[in-house]
Amino acid sequence: MKVSILGNSLTSLSLAKSLVNQGIKVDIFSNKKKRKYNKNQTIGISKSNIDFFNKKILNINKFLWNIKNIEIYSENLEHHKILDFQNRHNHLFSIVKNFNLYNHLFYNLKKNKLIRFSKKTNYQNLLEKKYDLIFNCDHSNSVTKKFFHNRIEKDYNSFAYVTTFKHKRLTNNCVAVQIFTKRGPIAFLPISSVETSVVFSIKGKENVNLENLIKKYNLKYEILKINKVNNFELKLSNLRSYTFKNIIAFGDILHRLHPLAGQGFNMTIRDIKEINSLIEFKKKHGLELDRSIGLDFEKNLKDKNYLFSNGIDFIYEFFNFENKFNNNNLSKLVKLLGKNNLANKIFTKIADKGISISDY
Repeated sequence: MKVSILGNSLTSLSLAKSLVNQGIKVDIFSNKKKRKYNKNQTIGISKSNIDFFNKKILNINKFLWNIKNIEIYSENLEHHKILDFQNRHNHLFSIVKNFNLYNHLFYNLKKNKLIRFSKKTNYQNLLEKKYDLIFNCDHSNSVTKKFFHNRIEKDYNSFAYVTTFKHKRLTNNCVAVQIFTKRGPIAFLPISSVETSVVFSIKGKENVNLENLIKKYNLKYEILKINKVNNFELKLSNLRSYTFKNIIAFGDILHRLHPLAGQGFNMTIRDIKEINSLIEFKKKHGLELDRSIGLDFEKNLKDKNYLFSNGIDFIYEFFNFENKFNNNNLSKLVKLLGKNNLANKIFTKIADKGISISDY
């Protein structure tokens, strides 16, 4: 089997590594062989996805900062805690810098004989070459615009502002904090005992002084330095069709969601997990590795991905509704629900493994 991947993002390299690990030849096409990631940008990866990544893609333990406790607060309840997810015996998820993860994958793949990095030429010529499957991970290319433009979208009219800051050392900095503020949700995500990442999703498009807002909502850190702030526009998006002939849309092209729960890259890892599982099944039973993989992938995950991304949207709108009417009854209800052990376990498992509680 021979596969090509369009784009050289973190998604592209993660998918490529999972494929070459199964003995599949992969050509990666992009304008640049290596992509530059901001050193202050981070992602959260759930425990089950970390386990899969380490086993089926590449061991990344040395780059991770494990989070054992997630505390949820509401500004409507005067910053009182409304939910508390924790695991005393293990971690819930891990934070990793995009820059570190990407470089680790890139330099590992460069040494692999099954991988080839090529500069993008004419995609029309590429489509005529004999690839069993083409994974399109580049949302800005002509393939996306021609074959994968039909999607369900929602504009939040908001921007996510992201940065990291240095602070005085904390001896047990394994607690992530999310606060639902009147301007939008803000998350404090520890990267180490002396550095923390911030993601603040703010309604509107006016100029924002993130440094002042970080200091306003900071609950425990003695901040020493705040790094450069980056921002990106927030949209909810679900692609209507995952495949065209032997091309499979992948990554952010399939689904984009609000970052309040840190589930964007987690959904992509679950997609890689499904592709990995389908290939393993077909190889085990002597079946052709062809475009049917894309069809099975869409059939198995499209509905789950749609439900999951809209579930995150529901959480956003739930607290947004409360803020519109300046009422704290919904936060009180969530606080009461969070005290139920069964509900707490269900929420934790869905955040870890997606819409299905069982493994794929």
